[in-house]
Amino acid sequence: MKKKTMSKNFRSKLITFGIVIAAYLIMQILIGTGNVSSLLKGLLVPLCIYAILAVSLNLTVGILGELSLGHAGFMCVGAFTSAFFSCCVKESGMPPALRFFLAILIGALSAGVFGILIGIPVLRLKGDYLAIVTLAFGEIIKNLVNILYVGRDENGFHVSFTNSLSLNLSDQGQVIINGAQGITGTPSDSNFTVGVLLLLVTLFIVLNLIHSRDGRAIMSIRDNTIAAESVGINVTKYKILAFAVSAALAGVAGVLYAHNLSVLSATSKNFGYNMSIMILVFVVLGGIGSTRGALVASVLLTLLPELLRGLNDYRMLIYAVVLILMMLFNWAPRCIEWREKIMHRIKGRGKETKEADV
Repeated sequence: MKKKTMSKNFRSKLITFGIVIAAYLIMQILIGTGNVSSLLKGLLVPLCIYAILAVSLNLTVGILGELSLGHAGFMCVGAFTSAFFSCCVKESGMPPALRFFLAILIGALSAGVFGILIGIPVLRLKGDYLAIVTLAFGEIIKNLVNILYVGRDENGFHVSFTNSLSLNLSDQGQVIINGAQGITGTPSDSNFTVGVLLLLVTLFIVLNLIHSRDGRAIMSIRDNTIAAESVGINVTKYKILAFAVSAALAGVAGVLYAHNLSVLSATSKNFGYNMSIMILVFVVLGGIGSTRGALVASVLLTLLPELLRGLNDYRMLIYAVVLILMMLFNWAPRCIEWREKIMHRIKGRGKETKEADV
């Protein structure tokens, strides 16, 4: 029984990785033959960013069972810490590949640390209260970055929350973080290949965690906290573990985002409340707890508005209708029954075919 479960999990992982790799190869072929528009090319890296965010948030919402609305805040932390590092060492002669690798580690680590610091007090709350506090965290981070000024000269780093003039830099000094104007001149190290690689790493981490002993402990907390405590599971430890890993992966998406733009600003909608809600929509419509569903939903719902751009007056209406249909397909009781009947028939035909072959 255990071997069957392991083989089933392994097969599921292979299918998920195979979908991503196949999509990457198809896109590379289409790009090579000139069949991809410039608009779609510009969406390739954002698609990877949204997929990483959806898969990582699913770890908190679907696997841990806690509603978090602060995912954009963790992305903001990863984006700004990594961009700050890259701008500081840009002129040092460090190889670009090494610089970007270190930026990824710094972005993930900083977001993970924030995840732990926020998770320790916040995860004692539940439901709507947890959602409100994590939402407040995301807004606080965004507004703090908007009033943060950091410069550097021969005397070291200077920090201010007033304006860039109060940094008192020398003539050779440089303002790195300029308040609401953000960071300018971040190296453009992100591309589609790097995005797919980071997405595969994210899937590897999340899927292996879910199917590990720690993952089963996290899911038991989701199903029944009291029962999990009664058998000796450290609820606080596993909640913080899931929250920190989810935050760190959101930081990785932030690194990818920051190094895909020449100007990084916290006033951007990508770090606000709407961004957190959009990621949650990906998770819910893909099926809460389904990593593959979150992945597919993030890609489809990101592409759909752009593919319908020609229908200027109706594209958002079509988008809303698709959201409703996806929600009904995933969660309506009759649709669930219908899907189960279809799967039962497919499995029954598969068994008949095997018996006939024997």
